[in-house]
Amino acid sequence: MDSKYKLPSPLVSFIPIILLTGMLFATIRTFGGDALSGGSQISLLVATASCIFIGSVFYRIPWHNFEHAIVNNITGVASSLLILLTIGALSGTWMISGVVPTLIYYGMQIIHPDYFLTSTCLICVLISVMTGSSWTTIATIGIALMGIGKAQGFHEGWIAGAIISGAYFGDKVSPLSETTVLAASVTETPLFKHIRYMMYTTIPSLTIALILFTFMGLTHENSDTAQITQFLTSLEQTFTISPWLLIVPVVTGIMIARKVPATITLFISTLLACLCALIFQPELLREIAGGDSLFKGTLITCYGSTSIHTDNAILSDLVSTRGMGGMMNTVWLIICAMCFGGAMTAGGMIGSITSTLLRFVKSRFGLVSSTALSGLFLNLATADQYISIILSGNMFGNIYRKQGYESNLLSRTIEDSITVTSVLVPWNTCGMTQATILGVTTLTYLPFCFFNWISPLMSILVAAIGFKIKQRPAPPTAS
Repeated sequence: MDSKYKLPSPLVSFIPIILLTGMLFATIRTFGGDALSGGSQISLLVATASCIFIGSVFYRIPWHNFEHAIVNNITGVASSLLILLTIGALSGTWMISGVVPTLIYYGMQIIHPDYFLTSTCLICVLISVMTGSSWTTIATIGIALMGIGKAQGFHEGWIAGAIISGAYFGDKVSPLSETTVLAASVTETPLFKHIRYMMYTTIPSLTIALILFTFMGLTHENSDTAQITQFLTSLEQTFTISPWLLIVPVVTGIMIARKVPATITLFISTLLACLCALIFQPELLREIAGGDSLFKGTLITCYGSTSIHTDNAILSDLVSTRGMGGMMNTVWLIICAMCFGGAMTAGGMIGSITSTLLRFVKSRFGLVSSTALSGLFLNLATADQYISIILSGNMFGNIYRKQGYESNLLSRTIEDSITVTSVLVPWNTCGMTQATILGVTTLTYLPFCFFNWISPLMSILVAAIGFKIKQRPAPPTAS
């Protein structure tokens, strides 16, 4: 916000957030699972309008300031929207081609139910560290693990929680992760120094999460063996299960390891899955096309909704896909969320609220706590983790330097409070995307994403203890 405009008071700045929270609460109560079909988007636009009204009428902020901020926000997530649409096509083709069913079929025979949640979390940890992308991890192996867990009788919230906990571990610490690089860059911290320093909070957070997942797995009443056998039989009757189909995820993994851009990787993976569908599942494509050509069935699999009848209700629900079209509500929601974040920024409301938090910075504990709370607030207000990371780094950088703390303390706190909690906010780009991909609402999986909500608490706890936190004498102030 331009310094020539008066900054709104914190009380005024909270008005749009209170309005948004109230409208979203009413929308979710009214529409339930259909809240993302339009009600939530309207809520975000109304809250955006309230920001602009307050800023324009009471603080004389010109319209072009708001317009510029909104356009910049939407431009910043353009690549994410393209990836999201490609993921829609990938999820449809991986399912109908038999790739995901094959992974489920073999996975159910390898992963023991007692350790399913623990194994799920660790598998997602491994893949996300190698890929640096929580989105890619969840959209590929995450979908398969979701199917395995449901077949073994686990609640969808627990399964999604284990998947997301593991996926966001890699998103946080992998040198290939955009958020990891961004947090290090914006705080001027060497990348690997940033990663090493994060381990003091990240490893304990993951360890606690794994203990909880293991305990749940050991106390879970496994599904009847006959039920699992019936599920596997239904898979064989519906799809052609073949080890050759595993070529698709293997090739995808190779492209990821070679650091091929995410959009290109997902696109090529989708094309390979289409080819496999034509070779291994021609009858399913004809069923989807209503008896017409394989070409029509393949295109519908990429962009539209598909529903395949099986003799198992769980399997029928699992193999239903929505393609690129199923992502449109999420795309619409992300655009509206970016409008709200841009208006809050241009109106000076984010700056006003965060400057209030800085008043409580009187100790190491207060500094880290204020940073973590600001990160959580920015995830709620801007609805995008990248914007939140940049704003936090810019706001707190000078304060950490003046108080003599190393930049890696700031970069770690930013990752602990922003990167991993973005997926817990229903209207954040990450929360919306993962809920759409997994078919589980954000509020359903939130309590079980142990790693994600333990991380900011661990960051604050370590700050209170002072473990491995160095402080140089503050530089003398100019007389």
